[in-house]
Parts: sequence; structure tokens; C-alpha cells
Amino acid sequence: MNIHEYQAKGILEKYGVAVPKGLPAMSVDEAVKAASELPGPLYVVKAQIHAGGRGAGHFKNNPEGKGGVRLCKTPEEVKDAAEAMMNQVLVTKQTGPDGKEVQRLYVTDGVDIEKEYYCSVVLDRGTSRVTFIVSQEGGMDIEEVAEKHPEKIIKADIDPAAGFSGFHARKLAFALGLEGAQVKSATKFFANLYKCFIETDASIVEINPMILAGDEVMALDAKMNFDSNALYRHPEIMELRDESEEDENEKIAADNDLSYVRLDGNIGCMVNGAGLAMSTMDIIKLYGGEPANFLDVGGGATAERVTVAFKIILSDPNVKGILVNIFGGIMKCDVIAEGVIAAAKEVDLKVPLVVRLEGTNVEKGKELMANSGLPIISADNLDDAAQKVVQATKQAQEAA
Repeated sequence: MNIHEYQAKGILEKYGVAVPKGLPAMSVDEAVKAASELPGPLYVVKAQIHAGGRGAGHFKNNPEGKGGVRLCKTPEEVKDAAEAMMNQVLVTKQTGPDGKEVQRLYVTDGVDIEKEYYCSVVLDRGTSRVTFIVSQEGGMDIEEVAEKHPEKIIKADIDPAAGFSGFHARKLAFALGLEGAQVKSATKFFANLYKCFIETDASIVEINPMILAGDEVMALDAKMNFDSNALYRHPEIMELRDESEEDENEKIAADNDLSYVRLDGNIGCMVNGAGLAMSTMDIIKLYGGEPANFLDVGGGATAERVTVAFKIILSDPNVKGILVNIFGGIMKCDVIAEGVIAAAKEVDLKVPLVVRLEGTNVEKGKELMANSGLPIISADNLDDAAQKVVQATKQAQEAA
């Protein structure tokens, strides 16, 4: 689960991580009021959406204008910036061309920045350790830095049994070229950041940029994402959920215990098991197709959940073909067949549907589909299924 920058900074501040003073605003008037409550004389107005690159982005109504992060010198300028952002669609590298509507703002106090750095805390699944990643190239796309200047990326792995220690903090601080009182500030910053990461069950905490203001290390920006499987332990974090920022289908999927992520292709996929879903997507690409989604119905899905999953796939106008690939272990093939048939009849299926079933009750599942009266294309194995759905989708598009 993602949260907004101002929410992330609120959490960081509770853990003693230094952040500039700031206040959220849900309207232009609230933004002006927030500025009046901050020290000034500089203010920063930030659009709040679940996407990075806001400062370099542009608004659809003014492509040549300023982005979603603006420096203001007076409350009047804060008002102008807020009016230019509120309820407008902001397009960034991470939103795609459709952009996202700005419904919240964050007004912060201006800070005298001496140097910008990058800092993040992530779980490295390769080492099974929490890893700090820092760089002197702050405020930039870290993937670009890693590709062009890998020597500027410094990591520190933390053994979860031993926890974060002073030598970890000093390693990171010295790697960033900090000295004297700056090291002391950085040590506190990193230690509190680690504590925050662990105790909130975060999956990532990204500070970009982390800045040096005088001798104090601060988080000028903040992104936090949380392990969804651990949110039951954090009702206070669940309250921060902004459903307006979520893809409607992804929200419906989550409410029905389905794992769904929309992609840019035209072949919808419904699979049980994350690994099998990724393999299905890979083999579709191998045969020249493009998957339209990742959708894992899980091992214990009911016919009703399968019906919901099928509807989610078909609600994407880009979908021109569907591949259902099920290996029935816990999941029974006849249950999948019942769900697919019910959904296809309810939504009046008009795109090619290829189904590959294998496992528990497979013959019963195939019999149900054969007697359904629907134009379902049966496949013997995954290779056969991928070839058939790619070919059928191309033929359908050519015919259209």
C-alpha cells in the first residue's frame, strides 16, 4: 500500500527523522492558511499523488507550464500555485500519459539546501536482509545513476538478528562525504529510519532527496510503501489509504482477494499462482503478444471470485483476447470453468478465449466448457495456449 508524501513525513517525524515543517491542504484556501502558519519566508507547494517525478511533470491543461512542485515567496504566490494545481491532471514519468488528478496539496517551509543525497531502505530478498542504499547523486532517478555511475551507489546490509549499529551509520555517512557534526546528525537519521522501517512493516522507505541543511540531515521528500500482508497489525496506517489514487480494477481485485496489476498489452491473463502467472506472461511475449495484466486468482478461489476476475479483465478496453491458464491443485478445474462460463455469458464475451486446464477435476472442467455453448478455444499445454491466444488475438484485430 502506498501513501502520500505528507503522510510518510508524518510517520517519519514520529520516529525522530528530521523533516521540514509542512501542512497538508485539501483546498486552495487551506493551502493559503497553511502558509500563514509556517515560518516562511519561502514556501514549497507540492502536488500529492501516488507517483514520482512530480517536479519534472506537467499539467494537462498547461503542458508548457511549471510542474507539481513550486517554490513560492509569498502567501499570494502560494495561492496562485495551489489554484494552478488543485483538481488538475498531473502527468509524470510514473503516471503514464493519462496522469492523475491532484486532490491534495502539501505546503512546506522552504529550506536552505547545501547538498542533496539519495537514501532508501529496502528488503533485499537475495540476502534476506534490510539494505540501506545511499548516493551523493540526490534528486535524480536512482536507476539512471545505477546504470551510468554504479560506483556512486553505496549499500549497507543489516542483519535482522543484530539490528542497526553505529558502524552502519558511520559507513553510510562517510560514504556520503559527511564530517563532524554532520555525521552525528546522519547517525541519528539513519538509526531512526531503520527503526521506522522495521516497526511499520514497510517494504520501502525512499528519501529522494535527503538533504544537508547546515549540519542537519533531513528528508526533503519521502515515499513509503508497506507490506500488505502486515497491514492488519497497523490500523493507523490502513487509515491513510487513499482509494481515489488506486486503479478501480485493482481496488475491486483487492476487495475480492485477487492479485491484479494492469499492464499495457492486449491479451488478458487469468492464472492461479504468481509464478505461473509470470511464466504465462513471459510465454505470451515469446510468441509476439503483449499481456494486458497480471492476475492471480489464488489457490482457493470460488466460482464467484473467478467471475469477478473475468469481469475485471474484460473491463479493460485494450483487451482483445484472453488466456485462462489453470493448474488445479487446491484450485479445482471445474470451479474455474464454472466461473469462466458464468462471467462470459454475463458480459457477452466478444473476444477470443483460450483456456488451458490441468490438474484436479480437469476432465469435468473441460466437459463443462465444451457443453457451455461458448466459442472457447481449448489448449493442451501452456506452449499451445500461448500460440493460440496470440494468433486468435491478431486475427480478431485484423477482422475488426
